[in-house]
Amino acid sequence: MNLPEELLYSKDHEWIKKEGNNVRIGITEFAQDELGDIVFIELPEVDDEVSGDEPFGSVESVKTVSELYAPVGGKVVEVNEDLEDNPEYVNESPYEKAWMVVVELSDESELDELLTAEQYKAFIEQD
Repeated sequence: MNLPEELLYSKDHEWIKKEGNNVRIGITEFAQDELGDIVFIELPEVDDEVSGDEPFGSVESVKTVSELYAPVGGKVVEVNEDLEDNPEYVNESPYEKAWMVVVELSDESELDELLTAEQYKAFIEQD
């Protein structure tokens, strides 16, 4: 399984890439594999506020609809519009093409609650 070392991970299976005071968020390869083929994605709008551990959108697959949980709180500054027409990017390229939102952090200490790649791997193996 592909777990880039430079990313942080949540127990809700989102990945987080720190970019200055912003974080780029998507779902992990493990999550997309569990969901199956993604057919629709609902994301927030730019300037929406998201709260850590609260839903910020959803993904619909051929199997189910799952909520996306924000690993950190802040203001949405960018949304990946490409996913609207290409939800399959989540299955094809979860860490590159399929980032979902960029959030301006409201509290950087929330990053301390996230897992390293090694910790996340251990978490999903015990699940």
